[in-house]
Formats: sequence, structure tokens, C-alpha cells
Amino acid sequence: MTQTAQNPVVILPGVLFWDNLYAGMKQVLSAHVPENKIAIAPVNILDWVGFPLSPERSTNRVMAVLDRTLAMMQKRYPEEKITIVAHSGGGTVALIYLLEHTFQGDVYHRGKSVGKLLTLGTPFHTKEYYARIKTDFIDKHLKPDFFERCKVVSVVSNQYTGSLDKGMIERMCYMFYKNVLGEGNVAGDGIVPVTSCFLKGAENVTISGIEHLPTPHTRWYGTGEGIEQWIRWL
Repeated sequence: MTQTAQNPVVILPGVLFWDNLYAGMKQVLSAHVPENKIAIAPVNILDWVGFPLSPERSTNRVMAVLDRTLAMMQKRYPEEKITIVAHSGGGTVALIYLLEHTFQGDVYHRGKSVGKLLTLGTPFHTKEYYARIKTDFIDKHLKPDFFERCKVVSVVSNQYTGSLDKGMIERMCYMFYKNVLGEGNVAGDGIVPVTSCFLKGAENVTISGIEHLPTPHTRWYGTGEGIEQWIRWL
């Protein structure tokens, strides 16, 4: 078994996903880190979409959930640095939180309790409107000295190459990738292109055979097959 750091872990769901989808991921991780040291931020679908509908405020709502979860873990383990494992667009929410700059009126200052951010299929470069709200903010405020206080590891799979000349899966990937980067004939995890996840200053890791979506009967970042490929960076 790979030797893994035993720091507390907070799992942050991806955009439009909720906490229960990550229960299996927590169970697999508990083979490497004690289960009581792993918490899933209790994000729900309304945190992402809002009621009334307000997706532009999703980052603020999810940051509030993340802050409460980190506060709980900080109280339990005051002498240990916490690792945030964030999936998909949750990774950009976590990074905005850790930058400690005011975002749409909200700012948090619990960053000193976090030693590492590990993202899974998180696009840091995108053309999507709501995602650009986050990535433009990160581009403006992320400076090299940030990585001196918080290590960032960006993991992405190259499972599928988009193409309009192949099967249905490849054509769907082409459309997803083009929506993110403006180009579809590239490799990615089925939703997010590999190169969109490369962040300057982070340790960028490409893995294979893993899909983006936490759906039943798939090998995604949170199944055993995915975790065994990135657990060494935890």
C-alpha cells in the first residue's frame, strides 16, 4: 500500500454535484487515511444553482459550506494542516477561498489551516461564462508566493480524445472540450480537456483511464482505480 500523509482531508464536490455522491470516495480514501479525519463538505444542488436561480453566486454559497467544514476539522485537529481534495469546478471555488481576496463581497481567512489543495479534473482555463467568473478572478489574484504557503496539485485524466470523425463518445467529448477551451480535438477526461487543468505554479499530474463524472459503474477520480493513481500526491 502506498504510504500516504495522514493530514485531515476535506472533500469538496464539483459543480452541480452533492455530498452523497462522494461517500464511496471517502470509503476508499479511508484505507489510506483514518475515516474520522475525512470530511465531505455538505454541498447540495441548491448551493450551486440558488433559489431563486442565481448560479453567479454559487461560489459564495459553496465557500460558506467549505468554511464551516474547515472550521470543524480545524477544531478537531488544531495542530495539523488540512488537505482539500476538490473535484471539477469545486477546485476553483477552493482556490478562490484560499486566495483570501474579496470575491463578490465575501472573504475568508482560514487559509493558514490548509497545507495543500489537490484538484481533480478542475479547469483553470475556460471559455464557459460562469466558470470564467472564477478563473478570471484567479488569474488576477493568484501570485507565485501563494504556492509557498499552500501546495497545489492539479490532477486530470486523458481518458478520451475528442473527435467528430469517430464514435458517439468521442463526438460528445469533442463538444464538451470545445465548450471549455474552444477546441475539441484534444485529450481529456470526457468533460474537461487536459490542458485546461494545467495551472502555472502547481504540480500538474496527468493520469489515464479515468472519467470525470461521479456516476455509477464508471471509473472516475473517486473510485479505487482513480484514487490509486493520485493518492501519492495527497
